[in-house]
Amino acid sequence: MSYLGRAVDSGAISNIQNLDNISFNGSSSYSLTKNSVAFVPASASNLLISIDGVVNATNFTVSGSTITFSSNLVTGDVIDFIQILGSTLDLGVPSDNTVSLAKLTATGTKSSSTFLRGDNTFAEAGGGKILQVVSSGVIDQTYSSNATSYTAVTSHSLAITPSSTSSKVFMMFSFNARSTGTANTTYTLYRGSTNLNTNGFTILHDDNGSADTEVQCTLTFLDSPSTTSATTYALYGKSAGSGDSARVNTKGSDSVITLFEVGA
Repeated sequence: MSYLGRAVDSGAISNIQNLDNISFNGSSSYSLTKNSVAFVPASASNLLISIDGVVNATNFTVSGSTITFSSNLVTGDVIDFIQILGSTLDLGVPSDNTVSLAKLTATGTKSSSTFLRGDNTFAEAGGGKILQVVSSGVIDQTYSSNATSYTAVTSHSLAITPSSTSSKVFMMFSFNARSTGTANTTYTLYRGSTNLNTNGFTILHDDNGSADTEVQCTLTFLDSPSTTSATTYALYGKSAGSGDSARVNTKGSDSVITLFEVGA
């Protein structure tokens, strides 16, 4: 049956592409090509074919680059054109502030490797972002011990609950340390019952023979707790000689502890 309606004008519709013509040989299936290369249309409804002056639009199916007509075509039939519609439609660039978050909604497993994380929030561009900050505020409690093994510094501990097992925790302990006598004084940081540096971070030593040495200290460390449970970090100290003592805030100074959760 002949096609009735407005003639197809590829010049008026810039989205139309012409495919290579087909030489019929009496069968019903043929290969679609463009510039002699196999062509796969989106669907059969994208194709418009004219044979012997009759436009065919519904009497064939498409699988991959193969078109199959509903009946065998006669050898010698002349194909006028094969056109594909809608394959290169360009909508252009949306205007600013015209695409809502609802149009960007995604589903799936939350992942920082995707634009949307599966919970309708935007993914971070990469690791290293500060996800939360926890502070102790001012700590004015004092500590004094002549123990030669590490003991917890009074009230100098703080807990943080990481939001992901891949997060790291950056800790900053700022305090005033004092050593009496001439023995070395060492401080370290603990996660729970785990010493994060068995060699210690700070050593006070009286080089001039004085019986009293004092210094303002800031200890920092980046830890990987690998947990989403509340995790406590604490300051510990010790003296190298039982007759001397390690002291914190004994001259009226204060301390501050700050913990940062860092995204992976």
